[in-house]
Amino acid sequence: MSLHWPDETPFAITVSDAEGKILYMNDRSAVTFEKYGGKQLVGKSLFDCHPQAASDKLRDMLEGKYVHAYTIEKEGVKKLIYQSPWYEDGKFAGYVEFSLILPSEMPHFVRKP
Repeated sequence: MSLHWPDETPFAITVSDAEGKILYMNDRSAVTFEKYGGKQLVGKSLFDCHPQAASDKLRDMLEGKYVHAYTIEKEGVKKLIYQSPWYEDGKFAGYVEFSLILPSEMPHFVRKP
């Protein structure tokens, strides 16, 4: 298995450290944020890339270390945003964000045990 698999996924993956500095962007993430600098954002602070309300939420997430998941719609495209803490050797290391484009209609299944 190639360790470069994230670059060929059809969804954006962005990883930050515990202070909010961008450590990694896969190819889809770079395309998603191309107008803001794409891969040139690696090494920059997430706080410089977001308005005040989002920066406040990010500060709360970095302190509280919890999952933040939601859906958005921009220009007719629906997305699932899933932001989760990641850990290295059991120590909080930052956040990973997955951004997936959702189909306009999507089935929902409730599974019974």
